Amino acid sequence: MRVSGCLAIFVVSIALILVAGFCSLTSFSFAQQTVVDLNAAGMAVDDPLVTLRCAITSRCERINAQRGAPPLNAPLLELTPLTTAMPTPPPEIRAAKSVAIAQSPAATSISPTAIPTTAPIAVLPRITDPRQIQILLLGIDQRSATDDPGPFRTDTMMLININPAQKSVGVLSLPRDLWVEIPDFGGARLNQANFIGDGNAYPGGGGPAMAMETVAANFGVRVDKYLLVNFDVFTTIVDTLAPNGVPVTVSEWIDDPDYPDDRYGTIHVKFEPGEQRMDAETLLQYARTRATDGGDFDRARRQQQALDAVRAEVLSAGGMINFLSQAFTLWDALQGNYRTNLELNDIVALGNLMGEIKQEDIHYRVIDNLYAFPGLSPQGEQVLYPDFAGIRDLILDTFYAQAQLSQAEMKARADEENPLVYVFNGTQVVGLAGDTRDWLLAKGVRVDEIGNDVTNARALTEIREYGRYHETAKYLAALMGLPEDRILRSGDGLIAEGVLVALGRDAVEIIGG
Repeated sequence: MRVSGCLAIFVVSIALILVAGFCSLTSFSFAQQTVVDLNAAGMAVDDPLVTLRCAITSRCERINAQRGAPPLNAPLLELTPLTTAMPTPPPEIRAAKSVAIAQSPAATSISPTAIPTTAPIAVLPRITDPRQIQILLLGIDQRSATDDPGPFRTDTMMLININPAQKSVGVLSLPRDLWVEIPDFGGARLNQANFIGDGNAYPGGGGPAMAMETVAANFGVRVDKYLLVNFDVFTTIVDTLAPNGVPVTVSEWIDDPDYPDDRYGTIHVKFEPGEQRMDAETLLQYARTRATDGGDFDRARRQQQALDAVRAEVLSAGGMINFLSQAFTLWDALQGNYRTNLELNDIVALGNLMGEIKQEDIHYRVIDNLYAFPGLSPQGEQVLYPDFAGIRDLILDTFYAQAQLSQAEMKARADEENPLVYVFNGTQVVGLAGDTRDWLLAKGVRVDEIGNDVTNARALTEIREYGRYHETAKYLAALMGLPEDRILRSGDGLIAEGVLVALGRDAVEIIGG
């Protein structure tokens, strides 16, 4: 029996974007591999990309073994080049131009860009231009329950860099509260760009065009394509493809009494540590809440976790069967819930390329507390001020990822910074700071001072930066086996400048193991 499932792959791609505001095209490769596996197991499955084109254009004729497949050496179509620039320092910020935002903007509906209804092609388009492609992914806080026509602020914004020559992908999460210069409108939070662009009918594409120009002006990265989706995409996809929920492991207590509901009110949501099976609405709450110490930064990481959980559930054996059976139902349900300037040929060619990219060549990064620091806007609002020099380094590391540094290479970089290093005991374990100092000294790390933290009940060890000492902090975290989210930028005044190892109870096992 032959199963036609390509349209569903594109639909799930869009769904996974909304789960974490992340790259739908990343998930495409996993779905494509599943089709390959099904064929290898003896089930005849249409080529996903061919079926996608056929289904969307409504002129699909089943391609079967009797009709024959195109030869492997058939000529490839060339995708229109999407030229991008190497990240450079942000340009001089232009003087703010006072432009009033329309008080009653024209209604903006979320509708897909028209897709040409050309006949299906036998040979799939491929990307032959080696230059990098950058796509801005936007998630807006729109629910159909409110009938709100917009304009909308972006709840999630991700920048994706696809490198056809190196067959690699970089995904960078941009905090919504980042204080940036919006071209011709002055300083504002990054999440205002789409709102201002749609509210003022910005030339070239409204809100998404304004968001793309804002990213380019502030971070020196040219963006050519965008995909904007709303939250209904997420709930529809998860409810349909994972009706029994998605398993997620919660790492800490989360108590949010002010979580925004779908009618601009608030509800109280809680999450206990441990593995839980979450339905669509619960998973959305988990991915969107900011009620943890890390705020937006923690939320970005939970969005990545939600992305992985949904992808794993959909690509499980039972999930894939449900996926294929619900494809066209989902396609109908999702109409009107996204906007994009990607053409069908772009989508198919990018999907083709993603099938060739290995999971280890997909690099996820977040502009977190190491690259932005809290402050007040001129209007007295709490915002995040970007460290543009650090962000440029992060962009290079994400979009032009090099081979993983050895500990010797990391140490060399840390030695160049040469900050003062402190070790403070945040537990009731007597002598832990001294023991940790001796452990670090044995590994070649100079410790300038030991002492006690302001707490004696810390569970997890943290590496805190006082100043800009990224390389030293990353080296210490690597030595101690700590994830990079344990590296924090601090201004609590415990030390004047340098790097502080704030010991938690886990340090006993770290230095003893």
